[in-house]
Amino acid sequence: MSAAPKVPAREGRGASELRPVEVRTGYNPHAEGSALVTWGGTQVLATVTIESKLPPHLRGVAGATGWLTAEYALLPRSTNVRVQRERLYASGRTQEIQRLVGRALRSCVDLSMFRGKTITVDTDVLIADGGTRCAAILAGYLALHDAANGLVFRGELDEWPLLHELAAVSVGLVGGEARVDLDYAEDVAAEVDLNVVATGAGEVVEVQGGSEARPLDAERYVTLLATGIAAAQKLLEIVRPQLG
Repeated sequence: MSAAPKVPAREGRGASELRPVEVRTGYNPHAEGSALVTWGGTQVLATVTIESKLPPHLRGVAGATGWLTAEYALLPRSTNVRVQRERLYASGRTQEIQRLVGRALRSCVDLSMFRGKTITVDTDVLIADGGTRCAAILAGYLALHDAANGLVFRGELDEWPLLHELAAVSVGLVGGEARVDLDYAEDVAAEVDLNVVATGAGEVVEVQGGSEARPLDAERYVTLLATGIAAAQKLLEIVRPQLG
């Protein structure tokens, strides 16, 4: 008879408790906006670049607004083995994550205020210990907040360009227990893993993930979703006082 799979410990955290989060905005003095997020054992740096150009699909389009795109990368020693740099082509995983990050961040920017411009948000994982895409979304939002502060302060924008607060938190079933903010060991062992992107008002922007084992019934799915939304709101409560 095989032994039951070992359930990763929470290191003293409750099932609904987030790992410690520290934020440093304005980390990169060269970027229009930046934020360094340390979230448990994961660390992500996001930078914002604003350029006076549009991507091909918007050039010459009547009434086109601005555009926001995102890039995501694991740095070579962000994990316990060296990650190969993706010099020519992004892997399927990288493309999936940066599209998620881009969609999430576009939801919170009034792009009509950036006509003829492209906002690029680069999110680089310095250290990975689970939840890197959620940390990338948080860092990206905070870098945009930092950029918005500068644009308004310098008089380049007359109004605040961000439509809502934004955060993302992973939530899953590990050993049958619902947990938020999975670290790497929990993520690997999870039977269900969802990444919930939500606003400060509790509105859902996107949910990514699903079952890694048996199908999940709708009632449990809705419960996990609600848990993720509440965790995202709690995350914003934690980082809000740390904004510059």
